[in-house]
Amino acid sequence: MVSYGKHKDDVLERLRRIEGQVRGLQRMVEEDTYCIDVLTQVSATTRALQSFALQMLDEHMYTCVRTAVAEGGEDGDLKLKEARDAIARLVRS
Repeated sequence: MVSYGKHKDDVLERLRRIEGQVRGLQRMVEEDTYCIDVLTQVSATTRALQSFALQMLDEHMYTCVRTAVAEGGEDGDLKLKEARDAIARLVRS
């Protein structure tokens, strides 16, 4: 089960927009765009990815983790550890 299954098309569309931002960065470098303008676009792309990651984490917590914890057992503990590890990776990035 995946938490984004009900709106997979929306998730893919969001990723396509981010992909477009990255392609825009490549184009900016190819066209010798001023460094600060490139860095501004890098910042916007980074924020878009961070926002996407937080949305995925939120959905994971409210579906996968919530279900596993409600059912009890080792799976609940495993899902909590996975979520904790994912949060730690996001904080470090």
